[in-house]
Amino acid sequence: MNKQEFLTRLRLGLAGLPQEEIAERVSFYHEMIDDRVEDGLTEEEAVAEIGPVEAVIRQIVAETPLPRLVREKVKPKRQLRAWEIVLLVLGSPIWLALGIAAAAVLFSVYVVIWALIAAFWAVELALAVSGVFCVGAGIVLLCQGDGTRGLLGIAAGLVLAGLAIFGFFGCKALTKGAVRLTKTIALWIKSLFLRKEKEQ
Repeated sequence: MNKQEFLTRLRLGLAGLPQEEIAERVSFYHEMIDDRVEDGLTEEEAVAEIGPVEAVIRQIVAETPLPRLVREKVKPKRQLRAWEIVLLVLGSPIWLALGIAAAAVLFSVYVVIWALIAAFWAVELALAVSGVFCVGAGIVLLCQGDGTRGLLGIAAGLVLAGLAIFGFFGCKALTKGAVRLTKTIALWIKSLFLRKEKEQ
């Protein structure tokens, strides 16, 4: 792929962003390719070093704040006519309620995901603290001459500590998965704004 093809696909992929930001990004990659060509690479080699245009677009969209995309989407492209304003006002009980409901559902999903993660970490912490407490109590009982209960306390503490160690790795994996899931949801929401912009 040569420089012009890369920049054209980049411009099309960023169609939902503000025009000044698209121009800035395209200019940045234009200069980057030119610098690499000046260093002795061909245009195709310079573009190949940057990577696939789809990956570049995904990275730019991930870095763009959602409010900026929303602001660009809702900004009128032309002056609204009187009848359009009347329809917007009359339809506001419906579209406003639906918008609030959609935002509430997305926010609820986000809260539920992180509440579950917090609950798993709370159980993890409880297992670790209980394990330390049981071992400590078992040692105290052994020192007081109560060998059977002391050994049972230490054994229970070691079992709880083992569960806490296994639980730590599970909680860590769940947290990483939740971070990836929330990033995926955010990128999906952003892509909805970009896709709608491309269709127009």
